[in-house]
Amino acid sequence: MSLPDFLIAGVPKAGTTALHAALVGHPELYLPSVKEPKFFLSDGPPPSVGGPGDVQTYQEHVWRRDEYEALFDPAPPGTLRGEATPFYLYDLKSHDRIQALVPDVKLIILLRDPVDRAHSNWTHLWVAGLEEEADFLAACHAEEARKRARWADFWHYISLGLYGSQLEHLYSRFRREQVLLLRYRDLKDSPAETLDRVCAFLGVRTGVLTSIPKENVNRHFVEDNAVNRVLRGMLRAGGDFGHRFPVPLRLAARGPLLTLLHRKRGNRPVTTPEERAALLPYFADDIALLQQVTGESYDDWLSLDRHARVR
Repeated sequence: MSLPDFLIAGVPKAGTTALHAALVGHPELYLPSVKEPKFFLSDGPPPSVGGPGDVQTYQEHVWRRDEYEALFDPAPPGTLRGEATPFYLYDLKSHDRIQALVPDVKLIILLRDPVDRAHSNWTHLWVAGLEEEADFLAACHAEEARKRARWADFWHYISLGLYGSQLEHLYSRFRREQVLLLRYRDLKDSPAETLDRVCAFLGVRTGVLTSIPKENVNRHFVEDNAVNRVLRGMLRAGGDFGHRFPVPLRLAARGPLLTLLHRKRGNRPVTTPEERAALLPYFADDIALLQQVTGESYDDWLSLDRHARVR
């Protein structure tokens, strides 16, 4: 069987793409070119409904086992096989699926300040033209309605950041020595040391990887103005109906719209103290649970002062 030895299992917008890109460069590791195959997120075909662009994303899921195993067939003999799907931590049912199929798998989890993570998540979808709410807090408050409408997990800005309950469930399925917890800031500020921690955890040579490739960096600044509202409306319409058309046609139609939407470059907005103050109550109890479950301190995440949140 060609199944993974390790999974980068969480969380979205916390450096999983960068870690995946770095580990590809290790000669003792093999990661398929398909990032986020999402195999363990369903027992069969993924849903056929969702929010803007969700159905197109569902079409990319590698949900058939033979196709999933085929991703790892090219792995050179003796290498460790792995993949990165950052929604595995959030989807509690995936814990059972992983445990049933690869019970000894090693799990790498990257955590990020949950408010900053949510804001980065919203920014990602806003820049892509799929998020209709120009106000970050309004988008967060729309989460429950979007869940009822069966929008995909990536729209769950708040719930994705409840790491304490997610890890508590994960630890009920896997031994703690199977799980490596990292912080987004560690990967960003101390890449060589953090990559050595990952390699040591996996049991491969350290000192091989020293930097993080510049992946997934988007410097486009999308204002909320009349022109951009029209462009985003067209992109959302394409997200709703584009799955009915061949991929080349979808890309050909979407490309010029994104070029226009991304015509201005600049620094992406950061979370404001007011936004943090509004959202921290959603996370405070879970951060306390996270500290209890892991035995580590995450008190910096409770601060309103951005400079005080060094990790």
